Amino acid sequence: MLSKKQKDLVFGAALNFDNLSEERFCELCRHPERISNASDEELTGFLQIANALYRGGEPVISDADYDFIYLAELKARHPDHPLLESVEPEPVFAGKTVDLPVIMLSTDKAYSLDDVERWGARIEKAAAELGKDFTRLTFKVTPKLDGYAAYDDGNLFYTRGDGRKGQDISRVFERGLQVAHQGRRGLGAGEIVVSRSYFDEKLAEFFDNPRNFQASVIKEKELDTHAEQAILDHAAVFYPFALLPSWTGSWSALILDFASIVKDIWNKVDYDVDGVILEIVDDELKQYMGATRHHHRWQLAYKENLATAEVRILNVVPQTSRSGRITPVAELEPTRLSGALLSRATAHHYKMVLDKGIGPGALIRLARSGEVIPKIEEVLSPAEPRVPTHCPSCGHELIWDNDYLLCPNNLACPAQISNSMEHFFRVLKNNDGFGAATIKKLYAHGIRRVDEIYRLGTEQFESMGFGPKQSQNLVDQLARSRSETIDDWRFLAAFGVFRMGLGNCERLMRHHALTDVFALSEADIVAIEGFAEKTAAVIIEGFANIKPLFDTLMALGFNLQPSQNLAANTGHPLAGKSLVFTGTLHSGTRDELGKQAKAVGAKVGSSVSAKTDYLIAGDNVGANKINAAREKGVTVIGEQAFLRLLAGETL
Repeated sequence: MLSKKQKDLVFGAALNFDNLSEERFCELCRHPERISNASDEELTGFLQIANALYRGGEPVISDADYDFIYLAELKARHPDHPLLESVEPEPVFAGKTVDLPVIMLSTDKAYSLDDVERWGARIEKAAAELGKDFTRLTFKVTPKLDGYAAYDDGNLFYTRGDGRKGQDISRVFERGLQVAHQGRRGLGAGEIVVSRSYFDEKLAEFFDNPRNFQASVIKEKELDTHAEQAILDHAAVFYPFALLPSWTGSWSALILDFASIVKDIWNKVDYDVDGVILEIVDDELKQYMGATRHHHRWQLAYKENLATAEVRILNVVPQTSRSGRITPVAELEPTRLSGALLSRATAHHYKMVLDKGIGPGALIRLARSGEVIPKIEEVLSPAEPRVPTHCPSCGHELIWDNDYLLCPNNLACPAQISNSMEHFFRVLKNNDGFGAATIKKLYAHGIRRVDEIYRLGTEQFESMGFGPKQSQNLVDQLARSRSETIDDWRFLAAFGVFRMGLGNCERLMRHHALTDVFALSEADIVAIEGFAEKTAAVIIEGFANIKPLFDTLMALGFNLQPSQNLAANTGHPLAGKSLVFTGTLHSGTRDELGKQAKAVGAKVGSSVSAKTDYLIAGDNVGANKINAAREKGVTVIGEQAFLRLLAGETL
């Protein structure tokens, strides 16, 4: 769970755990692979809380994991989500809030040379529109410092804040903080950083990480003695971007020697660096290209993981997933890479194992760019692969399904059963306590189906080794999951039918009642937009497999909210309208208000697009989000106006 200091940072950033419990947040930190099963509300809540902790000096996940796993998940679901279009806010420190002298935006990111070349093509197009010779333009590359963004106008010193308003932290210079390289005040934007070698030698014992130290420099009323000494030693400084070492040259020169230029610039300074900044050096072109609400179009941050390692594979271990697929996991000689001690790597599927010779003794090149476990970048010296013939969980004979080995024993395979039971409670999202540890203990005592769990009482839980208080809590949570209202599409998704995640279940439930899905034909499913013929056949088979368990659970009684005829009330002012909720709401949670809106025929989304009719803005909504919605032609209304529409009134 989070420390008091971390919780204070969360609440200080005007965030809460309404849509994402603290327990669930910590679970997603420990198990990044589960973010794909998180709801949109959980995903956005996770990103906001993780960002607040990172920028407040108490990070819980790495910057790479934030970018490559969690933020990538949001980009895949909602490329135009407001979180992706706004500046990630710095935490609020002591000091008055003031307008920044200039707007301080974030930087668009690239993770491959292809991304960089696409950016270059956009600049070439803009240059042509201005009649400029692209081949004569100058590009600049500088280190991307990983510190605290700030702005110095020579009089006041500001945090970046939300890019438009920050806090006055001029007290930091009054404490003796110097500009890097004995530079003068007033050089504009830069970052507060600490020497990496100095931190490792003199501060690592007292601070968890450099960001934690930097936070202490800014927000403490009285400096920690170690921080005070670091400032006196000029190890902690404000580094204006204008003073950073740089490479300059033409586009062709940059691309021709890109890797070595990046590597050289990356290591130019003795501070934490998490990439390089590429930009065009032409004021007219910069002004012409302009900016989005999030970043300047003439600038790009290139981030990569330059660290790789050559390592021997000790063994390749098969693991059975909830779907029955057998995943090969390579056990490695322990290797430190990107600050982490690694001992496993994914091989994706057994076709890859066979094709590349991934077996005990193979020499591989390992890379880690934010994946849950690192990837095998290249097999340098192959070895004889060992391909299992039987499921490691149940011993059933395996079959090939394209590139994958599959265990077809889905009704009796321990791994599939345990993972499926845990999946049910996780997706249902109206209960606590039924995580992996609880499910593992229940399975060890003979529990094989979800309906069996619902029939357990406190005595049975206690007999399995749960304490009296925990047993009563589990029983209460089971009752809660049956009594609380739950959307029928979420209930269906909890059964884990292949290809029937939350989105597809909600789409299907708009056209058919829950109890009718088992009688659907392939043609019925294909007729719905978003479903393919091949997918329909798999879904029909999956429905047939879950039908017995579905009927048993339905008999236990769940408070299900039907979706099928929600749009029938075409005369209602919200019927057919697309809504998005944002900010702090007082008449109910977003889920509750969303359900009420759906009940009168509205559609509720998680991100604003040009198709959104209303953005319902509660408290604590930034002007950026409001303005971005209006720029897309979206009508922004308050909570009370929404309630009037919900009651059938017109605005």
